[in-house]
Amino acid sequence: MALRALLSRKTLGLSQGVVQNQLRGLQTFSLPDLSYDYGALEPAISGEIMQLHHQKHHQTYITNYNKALEQLQDAVTKCDSASVVKLQSAIKFNGGGHINHSIFWNNLTPVREGGGEPPKGSLGWAIDTHFGSLEALVQKITAEGAAVQGSGWVWLGLDKELKKLVVETTANQDPLVTKGANLVPLLGIDVWEHAYYLQYKNVRPDYLKNIWKVINWKYASGVFEKECP
Repeated sequence: MALRALLSRKTLGLSQGVVQNQLRGLQTFSLPDLSYDYGALEPAISGEIMQLHHQKHHQTYITNYNKALEQLQDAVTKCDSASVVKLQSAIKFNGGGHINHSIFWNNLTPVREGGGEPPKGSLGWAIDTHFGSLEALVQKITAEGAAVQGSGWVWLGLDKELKKLVVETTANQDPLVTKGANLVPLLGIDVWEHAYYLQYKNVRPDYLKNIWKVINWKYASGVFEKECP
């Protein structure tokens, strides 16, 4: 949304001083802390994978996102529309990587803290209504995640307009909103190889089978209840 505003004719046509005022409060992003230790999800996900995934991969997306935003600020200040357009892909990829991973960490929790416990309340009811059962939903997400070609994500989302749960996949680091402005992510599973290769090698289905043991359905339920009261 912010990028679209920056790309509008009105913004690109503003005087240099006004543009600088608009961008003066440019936000930068930092790596969020995890609510659990790196090894707390074992044996489903190894501590080594979690540490590399969080400290290296997620941090790289944030670093490059902040860099692209700084470059965008400079380009808009100079009214350099060609550079503004050129930066869109870097902002989408790295910003999407930050958004997706921030959701992903919240979607996981140790078994001792409720990881893998089935959803209750309104989300559990909605899953039964739209998919028949939790088991059917898990099978659908697992199958679609395994079928993603290359790198990407598999999602359980809420279509706020239709009041309906949906399963979607996105390529690379595209966030769920790229599939529809009304879609709210409840659960996202990273199927990039960096999320599982050190432990599961190239057997993505085994990773997808075991990750359900540490899924934080309480978090997903909280988002659902907020967005669909």
